[in-house]
Amino acid sequence: MNAPLPQPNPPHLDALNDAQYEAVATLDGPVLVLAGAGTGKTRALTARLAHLIWTRKAWPSQILAVTFTNKAAREMRERVRVLVGNLAEDLWLGTFHAIAAKLLRRHAELVGLKSNFTILDTDDQIRLLKQLMQAEKIDEKRWPPRQILGAIERWKDRGLVPEKVPPDQAGEMAGGLLIRLYAQYQERLRVLNACDFGDLMLHCVTIFTNHPDVLGVYQEKFKYLLVDEYQDTNVVQYLWLRLLAQKQHNICCVGDDDQSIYGWRGAEIGNILRFEQDFPGAKIVRLEQNYRSTPHILAAASALIANNQGRLGKTLWTALDDGEKVRVQGLWDGEAEARQIGDEIEALQRRHHKLSEIAILVRAGFQTREFEERLITLGVPYRVIGGLRFYERAEIRDAIAYLRLVAQPDDDLAFERIINTPRRGLGDSTIQALHRAARGAGVSLTAAARNLITTDELKPAARRSLGQFIQALDRWRDASSVMGPGELAETVLDDSGYTAMWQQDKSPEAPGRLENLKELVSALDEFENLLGFLEHVSLVMERHEETGTDQMVLMTLHGAKGLEFQTVFLPGWEEGLFPHQRALDESGMSGLEEERRLAYVGLTRARERAYISYVANRRIHNQWQSSLPSRFIGELPPEHIELGAEPGLYGSASPSFWPQQRNGGSTAGFAQQVRVIDATAKTVTPRVRTSRFAIGERVFHQKFGYGVVTDMEGERLDVEFEKAGAKKIIDSFVEKAN
Repeated sequence: MNAPLPQPNPPHLDALNDAQYEAVATLDGPVLVLAGAGTGKTRALTARLAHLIWTRKAWPSQILAVTFTNKAAREMRERVRVLVGNLAEDLWLGTFHAIAAKLLRRHAELVGLKSNFTILDTDDQIRLLKQLMQAEKIDEKRWPPRQILGAIERWKDRGLVPEKVPPDQAGEMAGGLLIRLYAQYQERLRVLNACDFGDLMLHCVTIFTNHPDVLGVYQEKFKYLLVDEYQDTNVVQYLWLRLLAQKQHNICCVGDDDQSIYGWRGAEIGNILRFEQDFPGAKIVRLEQNYRSTPHILAAASALIANNQGRLGKTLWTALDDGEKVRVQGLWDGEAEARQIGDEIEALQRRHHKLSEIAILVRAGFQTREFEERLITLGVPYRVIGGLRFYERAEIRDAIAYLRLVAQPDDDLAFERIINTPRRGLGDSTIQALHRAARGAGVSLTAAARNLITTDELKPAARRSLGQFIQALDRWRDASSVMGPGELAETVLDDSGYTAMWQQDKSPEAPGRLENLKELVSALDEFENLLGFLEHVSLVMERHEETGTDQMVLMTLHGAKGLEFQTVFLPGWEEGLFPHQRALDESGMSGLEEERRLAYVGLTRARERAYISYVANRRIHNQWQSSLPSRFIGELPPEHIELGAEPGLYGSASPSFWPQQRNGGSTAGFAQQVRVIDATAKTVTPRVRTSRFAIGERVFHQKFGYGVVTDMEGERLDVEFEKAGAKKIIDSFVEKAN
């Protein structure tokens, strides 16, 4: 197929700004395009592909372009097709895994496979690991197969085959047999002529490393490499790209170090930060003109992200009008937060604002529950993107099935759902026997189970397990008459082993599922009895999604990357929730910086309006706790922020608890001032807030008990509790001890 003759004014260069043009026209040598949020990254990338073909630098088949999602690959191919026609079909354009699978099928025999190998899904991987663990007599309860698989996947993401894994990295996992299990797993895959998704990249790197002749073929073939979202690459993807680029050095990576938010799933921000060291002589092009957000939003986001040390640096700017300042709102609790945001959405609706241009972006999935219920109450159509509605999530359905069975023993659907969740050793034969007995006697499965545990029809182990379950049901039913709904739910989930099942699960989803279960317990406490809650859930679940209607969006911050909305609500900006305590505990400063990047992503989703909110009290682990505003709020520039708070919040007339700017990036200390909005002048004035306590004074906290004030700063007290140790507390949550 012939390449088109160069035209005097190629259309793909039309409407490019200077920085975009530089990114497109700098074709030779290594290039890193730092593309800020909303700066036209996709336009520059597709124009670069078209320019390579238009200038005859390469045939389409000599260009390799990789993305992270099939959607991005399809969109890029369609855009390139508009520019260069059917030549776009000859591009090697696709996701990392799709391109790797294509290469691996050509050279499968070099890693002991045949070209028709199968790619296993997670269920097949778990099944295979269980077989190997049983052979090694590894206790599945002590070392869940999903946890073992997670460790193996992390090694593959880092490009480590079994013999390359350092012995000290396995620790005591799987009884010290983890590396051996990994080797057996890989050998079993070869026997089955199969691989998993991690193998697609790992096998390609192995082939390129061990067979320089094969690598040389592809180094010669691919004259130009283009990589989208480079900040999200893991180690094995990085190694793969470096190997392919070693000869031609014509690699162009497009990404944004300030939007690297997937470290928890293997992304290595160091890949983009080291680009100039990895590719000497590299040219750095910064796309900084933002076409999406107003100056106030961009200034707030830029000031926030400037607190990160691990970044290459850029400054977004826009030619748009100033627009509204970013609103920061303090509220009493989560219910008030949901009510406030619901009122704002209704006000926007009255101004003919499209619902599809409004988004609520939360840090954790459990936060959606209060917003969903408020939106349903208001009759505001919504959809959850990247996840299920709260009451549709598997762990919530499981928990509710337990509660349904407590309230109604004859609920066969609930019985079937949870009889073996978590596993109780009740296999298919036991379930079939239950169904036969129920049909024969014309009774429910629960009643049939009561009969079967008194006969010899079941095996002793199954009969014993089923009997224990029936006893637990009776115990929970008796407790329901004296326990509140929330306490009952917590008891059922703990006694049944359901909570422990997710605590032992080491998959990335498990912590979120546990948070959702805690939120469910909190939701139950709002009802007088269990039946009232179950009726409420039934009504909520009856709400069908109306396709084709104008609906607002509810989703997590991680899922929002790449999207944009006219108006964005960012609730839950509190210490421990955002930044999330788990990220701080597990990753320290790098975790904090990734959380800050996530905040930056949230702010830059907004085109015209951004609303940040925090609460003074939030129910966590089914207990009310005082909350401190997120340190990220203190990093926002006051001149671009409008502050507001509910009357009485933190003991002031109308204050917003405003953390001071950190010196040198330090996260210690909050200001002693509370800033108040003058409703008439719209200006922020400081008010000095002094505590009613003194250092050395003895105090009492409802949760932590008795303690002594050791330090204080504004409304925040440092208290050494007799049993709970040192804690930071808002003074309104403690009383003077007698």
